[in-house]
Amino acid sequence: MKKIRFDTLDKKPKLYNLAILTAFFAAAVVIMALIDAKGLAVPICITVSVYLGLAIAALVNAFIAQLRYNPYSYNTIYYIGFALFLISILITNCVLLFRMTAHPEEYGAIQVLYIFLNSAKNYMMISAPFILFFSAALFVSNISLLRHERKRFVNVLGILLAVFMVGAWWMLFGFDRYASGSQFEVMIHDLFANLFAAIYLYIECMLIGAIIANVIVVKYEPDKDKDFIIILGCGLRKDGTPTPLLAGRIERALRFYNKQKAETGKELTFVTSGGQGPNEANSESLAMKRYLMERGIPEERIIEEDASTDTFENMKFSKAKILERSPDAKVAFSTTNYHVFRSGIFARRVKMRAVGMGARTKWYFWPNAAVREFIGLLSAHRLKQAIVLGSIIAAYVVMTIIAYR
Repeated sequence: MKKIRFDTLDKKPKLYNLAILTAFFAAAVVIMALIDAKGLAVPICITVSVYLGLAIAALVNAFIAQLRYNPYSYNTIYYIGFALFLISILITNCVLLFRMTAHPEEYGAIQVLYIFLNSAKNYMMISAPFILFFSAALFVSNISLLRHERKRFVNVLGILLAVFMVGAWWMLFGFDRYASGSQFEVMIHDLFANLFAAIYLYIECMLIGAIIANVIVVKYEPDKDKDFIIILGCGLRKDGTPTPLLAGRIERALRFYNKQKAETGKELTFVTSGGQGPNEANSESLAMKRYLMERGIPEERIIEEDASTDTFENMKFSKAKILERSPDAKVAFSTTNYHVFRSGIFARRVKMRAVGMGARTKWYFWPNAAVREFIGLLSAHRLKQAIVLGSIIAAYVVMTIIAYR
């Protein structure tokens, strides 16, 4: 299989055609489902399967194109996350088509609409093994983290997410089993269940998409043609030396430096990025510089960036330092594995096409850290996420109302 290379496309992938096709298709299916003629059931089901196949292919192609254009993007998460969701709808639709073909007298076209109406809940059922395994792994790793690290709120985020994922799953299906009263009361009950499932669906698609996107960018090995490599700071010991986490980032950068020099003969310059915290003896930048010099890197190959206080400033201030020396430089950055994707987002936000690499960390540390990164992703780009989530909620509201009419 040919390796997908990052930053090789100049045009951002668009899905306008898929959006137009989806709107036209949705209107056609709703109209035909409301007619509910028995003879239309199988043709509609086949049409839906064809559409879903085309939509999945379009999303996968857009995902690959996005990796080639800019892998550090929310679109990367959306494309792959919702492609998996459409695959679940295709599976349930194919099961319905099989049943329709075997017993055509028992099914009408309205059944196709129910496939979409129940799609969020069906996705939760299909993905239940993943949710249970993921939640169990989070719980176990978080318990180990609490045994090795300080008992702080941020160190129980994994447990909280695991409880939410499993608890919300059981709550929905326990609630959805019972509905009584008038047709209007039952519709309100189903509307609440569908909205709850839609919100859960969005979070799950984002979570799975973020996991896949981060794995891809962590496994990616940057081309050996870099001029600069930024090392992102992350705290020091009391004596002003790098913590094991920061040392891992420096070692990862050194491995890349040595490999590039051996393969191409090209040397690069290190940018040590990180300011001095209130309880730190010196800046993170200086600590990294000393570490590199102890490993044989000459001082003229190191640029200190000692003003930044977070990842965004790491990228912003490091870019300014690099531009002072080379406007057309090729840049990489080194951080911890769980932090690569979000760091890349910040790099692109300051208009810097830097490619990341991730250092390994202890098995019990990275799942909880990855949860913090995911929460950070959810808290950013609020407008885009509000539009996507709002569209999903609106679709389920409309489908619920149509189903009860």
